[in-house]
Amino acid sequence: MFRETMWLRCTVARCMSVVVASFLVAAIAGCAPSQSVTSTTPLVPESSTTGAPPSIEPTTTGPSPSPSTVSTTTITSPATTSITVPPVARPIGESYDFYVPTPVEGAIVGVVGVRYDDMLNLRSGPDVTFDVVATLEPTLAGIAGTGEGWQLPTGSVWWKVNADGVVGWANHQFLSRLGGVDDLTSYVVGNLGKIPVAQTMLDLGLIVANTIADVDNRSDVVVSVSPTLGNLGEVTYDVVGLEDDSVGGYRLHIFGQPTEGDGSFSLVAVEATTMCLRAVSEDLCV
Repeated sequence: MFRETMWLRCTVARCMSVVVASFLVAAIAGCAPSQSVTSTTPLVPESSTTGAPPSIEPTTTGPSPSPSTVSTTTITSPATTSITVPPVARPIGESYDFYVPTPVEGAIVGVVGVRYDDMLNLRSGPDVTFDVVATLEPTLAGIAGTGEGWQLPTGSVWWKVNADGVVGWANHQFLSRLGGVDDLTSYVVGNLGKIPVAQTMLDLGLIVANTIADVDNRSDVVVSVSPTLGNLGEVTYDVVGLEDDSVGGYRLHIFGQPTEGDGSFSLVAVEATTMCLRAVSEDLCV
């Protein structure tokens, strides 16, 4: 009986100890601060309202901010609109006014270096991709500058000019300021050491032109007016591209005397119109 009573007392004591321990644990747990769990998953910005995926391009080069300091911005895509792009007025390039300056407004230039059976195209813009607005004859003069020039990335230079009321762009390689007319007969004969003779006026003109051309600079020699025959034979050659800082070339009006018998031509005279690179003052290149 005594043992049973003691066992019962021990059992009740143990139960009370368990209960007290439980209350103590609960009390301690209630006093401790709550702990938050920080996710290690990186923050991902939300997609825009259009459902487009977020950009993955970095916006800074520094270290990534901690999750507790990241601020997010919602970026919305603008509404889709239709934009009509106007035609490009000019190709890629730059305004030009360098070694061969662009003719000022009203300065007179002429067509040079174009074959007698061809024409110079005047275009709506400074490139061959623009429409042709007029065609200019190989020896047309009286063309007025507008003061505008344009250089393409390829190096091609274009001038905007007014040809008989039609305004357009032409490659400056085929335009030049024209100076006075000089007699170069004695120069040609002295250079050759004799009066040249040839079977045709084309051949005679080529002999004369080659005495003026700069061989090292590879001048362009072009027949700008086809041969004609009368009391004298006539032909005109353009020699363009001389190694000179003011004279760009000459337009050579060549006269030949027909020889009886074999029909050949001997040189009579050479009239040369000067092509000026920069400007003309009193018919002289400056």
